[in-house]
Amino acid sequence: MKKRILVAPLNWGLGHATRCIPIINALILNNFEPIIASDGVALALLKKEFPNLKCIELPAYNVTYAKNGKHFKLKLIKDSPKLMQAIKAEKKATKNIVDSEGISGIISDNRLGVRSKKVPSVFITHQLNVLSGSTTWLSTKMHQKIINKFDACWVPDTPGDINLSGKLGHVKRFELPTTYIGPLSRFTKQETEIKNDVMVLISGPEPQRTMLEERLLNKLEVFNGQVVFVKGVMENEQTKEVKDNMTIYNFMTSALLEKTINESELIVSRSGYTTVMDLAKLNKKALFIPTPGQFEQEYLAERLSDMRLVPTCSQDDFNIKVLENITGYAGLKAFDFEIDFKKLFSFFEGE
Repeated sequence: MKKRILVAPLNWGLGHATRCIPIINALILNNFEPIIASDGVALALLKKEFPNLKCIELPAYNVTYAKNGKHFKLKLIKDSPKLMQAIKAEKKATKNIVDSEGISGIISDNRLGVRSKKVPSVFITHQLNVLSGSTTWLSTKMHQKIINKFDACWVPDTPGDINLSGKLGHVKRFELPTTYIGPLSRFTKQETEIKNDVMVLISGPEPQRTMLEERLLNKLEVFNGQVVFVKGVMENEQTKEVKDNMTIYNFMTSALLEKTINESELIVSRSGYTTVMDLAKLNKKALFIPTPGQFEQEYLAERLSDMRLVPTCSQDDFNIKVLENITGYAGLKAFDFEIDFKKLFSFFEGE
C-alpha cells in the first residue's frame, strides 16, 4: 500500500501551489500517494493539474492587500486576529485529515497550521528571513518560531553564494534541520520560435492583482508588438479574447503556460519568488513590477536589478517607454542543480 503524503500549499496568489506541482509529480514517481489540501485559487489550480488526485479544502486565511502600498504592513496587522483564527481551524482540519485519510507525512508550503505530531511534517519556505521594514527582526523571529514546530525545513534554493533568494533564504544559524532542495519549477526550457514580444503574467491577492491588470491593459493598448496577457484568474473554463495586438486569457494550465513563456521574448510580472524560479529555469528576460508595499517582492526585484539581471519599475510608473528602454540586463539563468527526490522523501520512510 502506498504511503499517503498530505501536500498543502498556501493560497496567496498561485506561486505556492505551482511550485508544489514538481513535488507532487515526484511523489507519484516515487510511489507515494499525494493528497492535496488548500483553498481558493490555489486549490482550483491544483484540481485542474491533478484531476485524479484527492483534493481537500482547508479553512481560508482570507488575507487581502491594502490598496495603498504604504498601508501593506498595517493591513496585515489588522488582519492578524482573523489569520490566527484560520490557523487554529487549519490545525483542527489537519488532525482530522491525518486520522481519516491515513496520512504518513505532511509537506506544508507556508501553511502555518498544517503539521502533526503523529507524522513527519515538513515546512517549505524561501523566507527564513521575513522582511517587514523596521520590524524585520520581529517578523523573522515569529516566523522561525512557527517553522521550529515542524520536523524539518526545505528551502527551494541553492545553499551557496550563487542563489536566487539572497538574504531571504539564507541565515547564519537556524535550529531546525534545513535542506536546500534547489529551485523548484514545473517548467522545462524548449528551443522554440519567438511568437510574442511581451507576455504578461499576473497573480497575487486582491485588490492589487486587479489594479495591476487594469494599468497594464490600458498602457499596452498602444504597444507596437504582439502581447499575450494572462490575468491569473482561476475560473471553471478557460477564456481567450483577441483584442488588436493582445491575446487575453483568464488563466493557463501548466502545459500551455510553459509553451507560451518559451515562445515569448520578454515577461512582465510580479517579482514573486516562484516566478523568479520559473523564469530562471526557462532562461528568460523579464521586467518585474513588485506588489506595492510587499517587502519580499521589492527586495527580490531590487536585488536582481542591482545584479543587472532583470530591470524593475513601480506599478504607478509603468508605461510603454519603460518597455522600450530595457537594455543591458542579462536575464535569468537556471542553476545546474538536480533535486534528489528519492533521498528527500526518505524522510517519510523513517530512514
